[in-house]
Amino acid sequence: MATPLIVSFGEMLIDFVPDTSGVSLAESTGFLKAPGGAPANVACAISKLGGKSAFIGKFGDDEFGHMLVNILKKNGVNSEGVCFDTHARTALAFVTLKKNGEREFMFYRNPSADMLLKESELNKDLIKKAKIFHYGSISLISEPCRAAHMAAMKTAKDAGVLLSYDPNVRLPLWPSTEAAIEGIKSIWNEADIIKVSDDEVTFLTRGDAEKDDVVLSLMHDKLKLLIVTDGEKGCRYYTKKFKGRVPGYSVKTVDTTGAGDSFVGAFLVSLGKDGSILDDEGKLKEALAFANACGAVCTTQKGAIPALPTPSDAQQLMKSKSK
Repeated sequence: MATPLIVSFGEMLIDFVPDTSGVSLAESTGFLKAPGGAPANVACAISKLGGKSAFIGKFGDDEFGHMLVNILKKNGVNSEGVCFDTHARTALAFVTLKKNGEREFMFYRNPSADMLLKESELNKDLIKKAKIFHYGSISLISEPCRAAHMAAMKTAKDAGVLLSYDPNVRLPLWPSTEAAIEGIKSIWNEADIIKVSDDEVTFLTRGDAEKDDVVLSLMHDKLKLLIVTDGEKGCRYYTKKFKGRVPGYSVKTVDTTGAGDSFVGAFLVSLGKDGSILDDEGKLKEALAFANACGAVCTTQKGAIPALPTPSDAQQLMKSKSK
């Protein structure tokens, strides 16, 4: 059977990361440039795990834009859905790594090329060929990209493609907290699969993310699976038929960048291979344990794409220590 295609839609940008961890942007004396952007990280994660992925998004027709598209190609990601803007720059983000490996962001995108993707520039044939169409919420923040995002989702839905949503909340990019909650929830009821972090559950519900009834308030009729990631503790899963928890793997964390994207990529590869995991709790737990391992491996070195695991990296961790 041919490997199913997973199409990822949204932004890819350059992250500038201080060359010393635990210092503020102002205190940094030097920065390393790293490719970033959650949907692009997911596409690379899928490819590195032996899946087949494509990325749809817009870049500045500048050195950074071409560098990023070359990184996609080097990582085995299909770039037929990529286009360039001659008038706008590729987005940049300055990222601070705090002492505990967590991050703070400062963005330069006013407007950046990714925000200017138009519906007419969408490679709809590529979307129709997919088994899964994956996206975030940053592409919903401003027009014309929002309209392109909505059209891409409709194209996927009409073609019977599964919709996968990881909102990936980046509050500084939204005009206000209210706008972020409203924007993220505006497409909530379209998705077949949603992955949120425990912090995002708190943000979206204003409730306690540990409580099942709070999480279940995010379920909707069409939703086949809701996943809540709990960092190194692992993840929780909720479907109409069952719910539960899959423990994580404790590793020495260096940088959490890309861990959630590594998790999502791993889960989507499993789902692409076998759609029945949504109805079979045993298979679902196996897929989520593998995704937890992929997320954990990604935190053991700096950067997102360079730290993405191969299947053997994840399997090694799973063998060495199942909590």
